[in-house]
Formats: sequence, C-alpha cells, structure tokens
Amino acid sequence: MDIGADEFEQSLPLLQELVLGADFVGLDIEFTGLRSNLSGPQQISLFDLPSEWYLKTRQSVQQFTICQIGLSVFSSIEGESNKYVAHSCNFFLFPTTFGVLDSEFSFQASSVQFLNQYGFDYNKFLKNGIPYMNEEQEKKIKHNILTGNWKVRSSLDKDQIKVVIDEVTRWLDLAEEGDWMTLPGIAGFQAFEVQLVLRKALPDIWTVLRDQGVIVKKVSTQHRWYLETTSCDRESCWKEKILLSARGFSVFFQMLVKARKPLVGHNMMMDLLHLHEKFFRPLPETYDEFKLNIHNLFPVLIDTKNVTKDIWKELNFPRVSNLSEVYEVLNSDLNPTKNSGPVIIHASRCEKYVETKYPHEAAYDAFLCGSVLLKVAHLLLWKVHSAVPIPEPSFPLYLDVLAPYVNQVNLIRAGVPKIVSRLHSALCRGGGQARARMQHAPLGSLGLLTGARLRWPGVSEQQVYREFQNLCKFDVRRLTRSQFLLMTNKFKDTRSILKEYRCHPTLRISLYRYWRHSPDINCLLQTDTVVQAGVEMSLERDGSDSDGGLLGNLKAAP
Repeated sequence: MDIGADEFEQSLPLLQELVLGADFVGLDIEFTGLRSNLSGPQQISLFDLPSEWYLKTRQSVQQFTICQIGLSVFSSIEGESNKYVAHSCNFFLFPTTFGVLDSEFSFQASSVQFLNQYGFDYNKFLKNGIPYMNEEQEKKIKHNILTGNWKVRSSLDKDQIKVVIDEVTRWLDLAEEGDWMTLPGIAGFQAFEVQLVLRKALPDIWTVLRDQGVIVKKVSTQHRWYLETTSCDRESCWKEKILLSARGFSVFFQMLVKARKPLVGHNMMMDLLHLHEKFFRPLPETYDEFKLNIHNLFPVLIDTKNVTKDIWKELNFPRVSNLSEVYEVLNSDLNPTKNSGPVIIHASRCEKYVETKYPHEAAYDAFLCGSVLLKVAHLLLWKVHSAVPIPEPSFPLYLDVLAPYVNQVNLIRAGVPKIVSRLHSALCRGGGQARARMQHAPLGSLGLLTGARLRWPGVSEQQVYREFQNLCKFDVRRLTRSQFLLMTNKFKDTRSILKEYRCHPTLRISLYRYWRHSPDINCLLQTDTVVQAGVEMSLERDGSDSDGGLLGNLKAAP
C-alpha cells in the first residue's frame, strides 16, 4: 500500500491502530544518497571505532534525505497457532516547506540510478511526498505560527499566493456581500497558509476549507468580527491544524515511539541515524549521546543481519549477498524448519507482494526483514529444543531465543562488526578502544611482508596503498614507524594479492595474529631479533553476506 501526502491524514487512525496491536514492526528506508565523497581521513575506514565511524557518517546523514520509508507491521492472528498477518506500507516523504522551513539536501547520482533500476517513482516523492520535521524545526515553526510572526519564504508558495491574491482582489471588485468563489487545487497545510495570507490582506472576506478547495466569501466588517470571535473555524483553531499538517509523518513517528514495539531492520544503522536526524533531533556531536537517544526512542532493536550471521555458519547455508537471498534460503528446502515454521500472510489491502518481488522497494524490504526475523527465530527455537519437542511457538517465545541479538546493530565497514544501542558498550569505553580496534578487526588474518628495506626507504601509507590499489580496495594504517596494517572486506581481493605476490622478489606473505604481531605484545616478548622491513595483511572471514566477508590488514615488519 502506497501512502503519499494526499492519503496520509485519513490513514493515521488506521496506522495507529495497527501499530498498537502489533507484535513488532519491520523497517526499511530509501535515501537520496548514502555517503558523501569525502577524502583522506574523513573517509570511513575498516580501522574506525564506532565513535569515529559515527562522526564521519553524521555529515552524510545531514546532507541527504529520506525519499521513502517502508513499514511492515506484523501481528499474530488470535486463535491461530504461529500465524502472522503483515500490513506493509510505503510512505513517500518530502521535507516540509513552510514559513522559515526550507530544507536543502543533495542527490547522489549512483543512488538515483540504483533506485531507478528498481522502478522507484520519483514523481511520488517530489510531487506527493508527506511533509515531516524534527523537534527543533517544530519548535521554531510553532512559535512563529502561534505568535503570527511568520512569512512565506518558498518562491513557489510566494508565486502561488500572489496569483491567488490577484484573483481574489479582481473578484472582490465585482462581488456583492454574501457572494463566494472557490480556489481549487489548494490542499494540505498550504491551504491553511493561503487562508492566513488572505485573511490578513483582505478585511472584507472570510475563508473556509472544503473538499473542493478554499471557499472565499465577501462579508461586511461587522460580520467578519463576529466570525473571528465565535466561529469554530476561527484563526487560533486552525493554526493548530496548520502545525499538525506541517508535522506530517513526524506525527506517526511519535506514535511509533510511544507504542514501544520492537523495531526490526537489516543493516539498519543508517536507518537509525536518519530517523534521529529527520524526526527526533539533529544528530548530536557525540556517539554516546546518539546511542542513549536511540535506546530511549526504541528500547528493542533487532538487526537481522546480526541474527543471520551465526545461524548461517552453524547450518552451513550457502553464501548470500543481500536480504532477498537470505529470505530465499530460509524459504527453501535447505531450512530444516521450512514446513514447521511461522505462517505469514499479507493483509487484504497489502497483497501487492503475494506473487511479485519488489527488491529495494522500502515496504517490500521491510516485509522481508520481519519474515526473516520470524523464520530465523523459529530456527533458533528448534536448535534450543533439538532433543525435546518444541513448545507451541509464540512471539514472546521467539523474543526469548533472540535475546542475545537484541540491541546489537551491524556496522558496515568499521573496525568492529556491530554496536550495542545501550549506552554502555564494552567496545566503546576509554582504554579499551585501541584493543577493540586491533583485537576484533584482524582476527584470522593474512599478511604481506616486504623483504628489502633499501628498495622502499621511508615508505608511507600512501605508497603502500598505491602498491596494491590496482588489485583491491582496502584501508591502510601505520602501526609503528615501520609497520602498516591493510584491511579489506573482500576475500577474493586478498586471494588475488596472495597469488600475485607469492613469488615476489621483495614482498612475502604471512598470517597476522594479534597476540603475535601486536606492538603491545611484541614489546613484552621481543628479544634481540632482527626483522627486515615488510608488510603484513590480515583477513577475517564472515560467513553471512557480502557486507561481512574478509578483512585484510597490511603490516610492515620492523
């Protein structure tokens, strides 16, 4: 079900009812861009701690905007064992343009091309997008509306209102008291804005909003005063309506927050950043404050990326590269609980996805997130009770087996694989940061060692990067004066380097191990050993999908 600005307000009561009665909500968001093309130290890196990754990503979130939010509301069907109904909705959004609010945002060509490839309708986003604002923006506009201290800033709105005033003024010259005219094609909170301007500019008219448009009626000065003081449509009443309309999707966001339902996504970190920035408050400067805010907004987060990683390794499922492939595997005969797992049906008005796949349409992906969660939870329950009969499944029982994964959000391209949304995270406190960076990222890795110091004097990170840039994409970090770490998340890239440099005259390959190669450890264990200058690269395999994979580290031996 697609919902734009024209359908949003009348859909709100149903949406609220669905969310309040839900077991959990699946989420997916599409953006106008993903990451700014930053260079040098501002680029995200596989060496980044979560706090560093956050500060670098924050800038991109502020630059781009949301074009579509998909929600799939899952509810268990009363009286039917382990059966769920999913209400899936696409919300097309566009930033509020009203008074002082006139947002700026960017498009990234690759993101536009990607969404076009999957049939995204940019007309619905640009022409019928639901407005929204965060709390800081709401505070400003509320003060300006209620005090009357506001101006029409948008050029489009100014032109439209100028045309309307000219049309009404020409009509007034010929109209008699009691005559009325209709201004068609003006809807939403812009209709309230037009009425405010007309009432302020013309003392002998009164306006009313009807289904067919704004009705303008010629009245006497005395009748105008009477209407202003006694009418249920008086200005103070519909100034509140203006604010409600201008808030748009933010009204539903607050409903979602108050419902306190588990929120489920796949690789959902960027989604959470945008939810905070666009509907709650501008992203704070510190990572810890962001984590605390998100945990207060959504106390139960489940990232299906993390949930599927472990089960994929244990059951030896085939490698997958995206959410759709995860869903296909769980629906196949490879899943030992395929025939005993939860039954999921689409609601009557949301049957678009029954027979047809719509990858990267937000509501479809949100439905996949929820379906994957239920199917993996059933697998976990089956594993826990492998020796005894499985108790009758229910969502509270599923939440129990999912407990180890709750509030752990996958982190793409960073020095640690995931973050914990609660404020206290062992990976992000004080002195543990450097150990987390080195111990968690390079586990099980391979390395490259140079054997001829004289041929590569004064080597820098840039030189090391250039040496291998034609073979793979990776990040380089100096470990000591003569040591470097190189990291990549593509196993095939590291295999290429291993093969290419197997017989290289000045480089050799060896495994990286934290306890063997860390400078901190070496300081304790190293004796009078002479080691030639060199490079080591480490790899870590992740058996889930392509966002995990292999990590590579490059280290030059002392």
